[in-house]
Formats: sequence, structure tokens, C-alpha cells
Amino acid sequence: MSERLIYGRQLLKNELPFELVQQLEHSNNANTLHIQTQSGFNEDRKKWFCRRCKSEVKPMKPSYCQCSLEECGYCTNCIQMGKVKRCSTFYWLPEPNQFPRVENTLAWGGTLSDQQSQAADDIIHSINHKETRLIWAVAGAGKTEMLFKGIALSLERGYRIGIASPRVDVCLELYPRLQQAFPKIPISLLYGGVDEPYEYTQLTIATTHQLMRFKEAFDLLIIDEIDAFPFDVEKTLQTAAKQSRKTESTLIYLSATPNYEMQKQIKHKKLKASILPARYHGHPLPVPKISSLSNWKKKLLQKDTPSKLYQHMDHLLSKKKRFLIFIPNIKWCREWEKVMRQKYNKYQFECVHSRDEDRKEKVLLMRKESLDFLITTTILERGVTFKDIDVIVVGADDGIFTESSLVQISGRVGRSPQFPTGNITFYYEEISLSMKRAIKQIKRMNKMAKKRGLLHGKS
Repeated sequence: MSERLIYGRQLLKNELPFELVQQLEHSNNANTLHIQTQSGFNEDRKKWFCRRCKSEVKPMKPSYCQCSLEECGYCTNCIQMGKVKRCSTFYWLPEPNQFPRVENTLAWGGTLSDQQSQAADDIIHSINHKETRLIWAVAGAGKTEMLFKGIALSLERGYRIGIASPRVDVCLELYPRLQQAFPKIPISLLYGGVDEPYEYTQLTIATTHQLMRFKEAFDLLIIDEIDAFPFDVEKTLQTAAKQSRKTESTLIYLSATPNYEMQKQIKHKKLKASILPARYHGHPLPVPKISSLSNWKKKLLQKDTPSKLYQHMDHLLSKKKRFLIFIPNIKWCREWEKVMRQKYNKYQFECVHSRDEDRKEKVLLMRKESLDFLITTTILERGVTFKDIDVIVVGADDGIFTESSLVQISGRVGRSPQFPTGNITFYYEEISLSMKRAIKQIKRMNKMAKKRGLLHGKS
């Protein structure tokens, strides 16, 4: 049944399963297969919009196209997912929820803390009432585990569930954890460049870009790291998330650092929220230390020049303490790696960034504790967990490091209950407003957690 592969999805002809294309060509009419079709663009008040990403498109004379339209045109906004033209056709089948009913789907046997249990109950309430809710939980609060009961309930009711994130690394981290928690349930993993073919499953993990290919599919949509780039700034991705849900459905947002607009909605009771200021192991969030490092780009490229940072690294390596180093951009990452290969040739380390084709393998090496340290850009600011590490941010005052980013980076430290503490250090030339706000936010969450009696460990 190849049509199962387009349940709740809107696809161009070249994205359809081969068997379904043959059926369409044989029948010469999608309606005979009960498949609904729509043109590539839709018109609204004399303007044209891409059916997939909802971006405005200006029609033009189709000199590049063989269609019969006087004006055609194509969408440049989502062209990386395939060209959508005005003369294109989208194929779609409504989501029928054809899943076998499975009971006792949850195999996770862990225990939730009091605040996690309350959040899990809030999620179930939102599922029962088809509402939107934000789970505002500090990094390391155990957001994934809070979702398990709600996911299990939805699976047993035959709902279709989507879990999305703007970051591929977050999706790759979630996939094995959910496989382990729900071993009876097939799970699809969708992101750009994935090797495995798409399968129709009740539970789908995808990047937010992949939601553009879904239409009225999900009864429950969970979006993790909503404040992460590019979801936080691209309206088309936010529209795609809305389009991927059924009219009557539940939306759960997850974030450790919701933006100002969301915080304002919570304050004015326009958005329901569950706020978790403490980590599940009861230890406070590590508060960043700050250290001045003037002219660091020049100094650090001279491997023999004395530097507080190199002294810091030498100390950690002598103690066999693994660590992450965050730096502002790919260009400097590549330049500094050359110096580091000479200076620290006795140690095992790697450098990862968004253009690194081997980043999955390198992150796995760090997770397996095969590396002494890992140099990275903001690509690993969230969604990854390493045991017993310290974190260093070089050039923490650079504009790329926002308040949200610095809070997330700080959240990489002390996540494991076996190793709940650690150090995070910001090296800077001039203290930035983002640095001040990040430290203030972390202290505020610790204060709230202490007031609620949620802290029982030492920092």
C-alpha cells in the first residue's frame, strides 16, 4: 500500500513512492486513488504564496518552464527541499491513523522527581484538552523523561505523534532514547540527507524543516528547543509546524530559554506553562565564572605564547578532566585547530561545526569518552549530553553568543546524576550584556528552585 507513505503528507510528484507514480500514470487521475491535489502556489489578495512554506512568490514569465501558464515562477525560500513552481502539483492523503493498538508501550522504568511528575501530569491534561503548553525547564531538568507518559497515552489512543527540533543533533540524541523507551513502536527519523527511506509510523522525529512536507498529520506535536535558530526567527518554519498539526490537536513546546515574547504571554496568562527551575538530580545549575582574555585571537594562534586559557586546558588535561571548548565561528575554528594539533599532539581531540560532514561520528567519540576534549561552534550548544565535563567559552562576548546561547552552553555542565557538578568559564575581551543576562538568569532559576525546596545537592 504505497499510498500509506503520503498519509498526512503533501508531496511533489518526484517525491512520491515509485509504485504510486506508476499507479497515477496508469489511472491518469489522482481522484480515482482518492488522492487530493493542489497547485504549487495559492493566491491570496492578488499575491502568490508557496503551498509548502507559505512564502510570497512573484510570478514571472516561464522561459525556464514548459508549462502553458502565462506566468509561472518558483519559490526560492524552500528550494533546498525541491523546486516548487506555480505549475507544480502537490499530492496529499488525509491522516487516517491506521496504527495497530499496542498497550504497555512504555518500557522506561525510571522515577520522576516531584516537579517532573507535575509537568508530566500537565502534559496529559493538555493532551486531553487539545491545548498548547510550554514546558520551561532548565537544561538538565529531564525534559525527555517528562514526555514519556503523554507519549504512551497518545500511542495507546492511536494518535499520531510528531517530535521536532530545529537542530539535527537534538533529533539524533532523541531517537535512540525514544527507541529504548518505546521498543514496540517503529519510529521514523527525518532530517536533510538521511539515508533511510521514509516510513509511515505512528511516532516521527524530524527537524522542523521536514514539517513542511506534512499536512494535518499529527494529533500531538512536540517541538523541542523552540528558541533555537532558525525556528526562532523563520516564520515559515513556525507556519509549517502549524500546518503539520490536525485542527484538533495538542502542541507542546519545550525550552530552557523561551524568548521574551513567550515569557510575556505566560505573564499575561495567554500561554499555559509548566516551569521547572531545578535539575532532576537536585543540584543547582553551575554559575559561569568569567575571565578576561584580551586580544585572544592573536595570542591563541601563537601556540608558545603564555595564556590563561592554555594554562586552564593544561590543568584540566593533567587531571584527566574532559571538556568542551566553544568558539564563535567556523573560520577561526579551522585556524585554531591547526595550532592545537601541534600544541596538543599527545591528546585525542576533534573540532566540529555545522559544515563538518563527520560531526555525528566525532560527537559519538566524545560521548564514548574516546576524546580528551572537543572544540565546537554553537552547533553543540544544546541537545547533547556528555558525562563529567567542564565547559570553556572563548570569546564569550562575541555577538554570536546570545543570552539564550550562553545559558544553553552552561547547561552542558553537571547534567549526570553521577557527576552533577562542574565548571563553566567565559573568556572575554569586554563583558557583554548577553553574558550578564545569562548569569543573572541562571542565578534566578537557582533562587527559584531553592525557594521551592527543590535543591538538595551542593553546587
